[in-house]
Amino acid sequence: MALKRRNKVNAAFSMSSMTDIVFLLLIFFMVTSTLVAPNALKLLLPQSNNQTAAKPITTISVTKELRYYINDDGRLRSIEFREIEPFLQNRYGIGDDDIYISLHAEKSVPWDEVVKIMNIARKNKYKMIAATAPES
Repeated sequence: MALKRRNKVNAAFSMSSMTDIVFLLLIFFMVTSTLVAPNALKLLLPQSNNQTAAKPITTISVTKELRYYINDDGRLRSIEFREIEPFLQNRYGIGDDDIYISLHAEKSVPWDEVVKIMNIARKNKYKMIAATAPES
C-alpha cells in the first residue's frame, strides 16, 4: 500500500488584504489633508466677540516685523507693500459690492500700517474685514 503525505507548504501570498489597507490609508490621508488650514502664519490677533457672515475672497496678513503676505489661490505668498495694490487690481479689478478682503494684522503692528492697507481697499472699492481672535 502506497500512502502519500500531503504536507506540502503553499508559498502563495494573497495581496488583497494589503491593497485594502493601502486604499484605506490613502483615503485617510486625502481626507485629513483637506482639513489642514492653508494659512500657516501664526499671528497674535486682537480679541473680539463679534463676527461677520461675509466670505472674503482673499486675505492679507501683516506680521509684527511688517512683512506682508497675501493668499494667492490657497498659497501664502510674501509680497512687498508697494505690490499689494497692483496685485489686487490685476486679480480682482476695481471693486464692487461683492469683493471682501480679510485683513489679518498682528496686535503689535502699528495702526498706521493697518490704515495704509485699508486706504488701498477704500480707493479700489473693496470691503475690508478685520480678523480677530475670539475673546477668552
